[in-house]
Amino acid sequence: MAKKLTKEEIKKQIKEENVRFIRLQFTDMLGTIKNVEIPLSQLDKALDNKMAFDGSSIEGFVRIEESDMLLHPDLDTFIVFPWTSEKGKVARFICDIYNPDGTPFAGCPRYNLKRNLEKMEELGFDSFNIGAEPEFFLFKLDEKGEPTLELNDHGGYFDLAPTDLGENCRRDIVLELEEMGFEIEASHHEVAPGQHEIDFKYSDAVKHADDIQTFKLVVKTIARKHNLHATFMPKPLFGVNGSGMHVNMSLFSGGENKFYDPEGELELSQTAYQFIAGIIDHATNFTAVTNPTINSYKRLVPGYEAPCYVAWSASNRSPLVRIPSSRGLSTRVEVRSVDPAANPYMALAVLLSSGLDGIKRKLDVPESVDRNIYVMDKAEREENGVKDLPATLKEAMNLLEKDEVLVESLGEHLFEHFIEAKDIEWDMFRTTVHPWEREQYLTNY
Repeated sequence: MAKKLTKEEIKKQIKEENVRFIRLQFTDMLGTIKNVEIPLSQLDKALDNKMAFDGSSIEGFVRIEESDMLLHPDLDTFIVFPWTSEKGKVARFICDIYNPDGTPFAGCPRYNLKRNLEKMEELGFDSFNIGAEPEFFLFKLDEKGEPTLELNDHGGYFDLAPTDLGENCRRDIVLELEEMGFEIEASHHEVAPGQHEIDFKYSDAVKHADDIQTFKLVVKTIARKHNLHATFMPKPLFGVNGSGMHVNMSLFSGGENKFYDPEGELELSQTAYQFIAGIIDHATNFTAVTNPTINSYKRLVPGYEAPCYVAWSASNRSPLVRIPSSRGLSTRVEVRSVDPAANPYMALAVLLSSGLDGIKRKLDVPESVDRNIYVMDKAEREENGVKDLPATLKEAMNLLEKDEVLVESLGEHLFEHFIEAKDIEWDMFRTTVHPWEREQYLTNY
């Protein structure tokens, strides 16, 4: 995407491309994209950071008596949506949220990630590079335009058309993304029928979180043009693989990948091992943020490739943390438990703070587990120091609340509102009578 644009360059591009409307986009606490759309006549006001909105109606923001908030557009995120009308296109900025007194709003997930990156810089690193792999399902729409549970194909991993009927849709998504400046590295059918993955180039944490949100918007928009519904729900169907969002991470300083050491064991640096140790130490506790829905825990079960045990390996795909084989600048740590329902800004904040805590405390990494954990029984897992991930959102929330490092990484405002929202979600789930219960019990009792 275009970087370091000036206001004058933006105005020139708006005129050349016949942009008529501007979306001021931001992300709420639950990861939902929100926006305020303004006509071109309000552009100068927006660029001067004077565009206000009512924050009391946004999940996790503020109470009604303190509702006024300001949108500060990040000029580097300016994009013209290529699919919009030639009669008048729509462009967007991604915004940070500020208080009326000009201070950053503590409940803004994007600002909070930046706050955590400042702590990283204090430790001597200048970039937290991320490569995420969000997966999604494509379902057919009914005659009313509502999503069904009918898959658009019966393809499998890396299948080609005609088995993979989502190929045309996926290709159009890639074309739109490339027109918007994304560098696409791979596009393929995933393991489950109707499941797809499109990988784009790594970048620094804030930009990559922005890109994940933009990616979701493009996928959903283009899918609808193909009469399909794209969902990033972690486990929409029983009996097949769920959708993950593997996160590849590395720390850089002065252009050097600080996870790489050609003389180290596995060519990994001490910094890398300490970072891995921090991830392992906090893994059960950050799961509430990286897997934030009731449905997330239907994916984290044995048998469907998603990790449900806390371990690491450089030669095994069953643990939570994997070290891909690439070295040099591409040396990285991959966390495989994260799912695409996560708020990317908050997920990256807790992952970063976990890894940095391992570096600050000089934690020793546990022994790697280089055999299939899924075939181990509980006693074997305990013998190898392998812990289970939380089985429910409630269990994950309880663990998060006790972790001071993660609570601080979210900040008081985000943490308290997140727990409050998830308590409500859990209670709604807990008290609802589900179809499964009626199927099992209605005639038996």
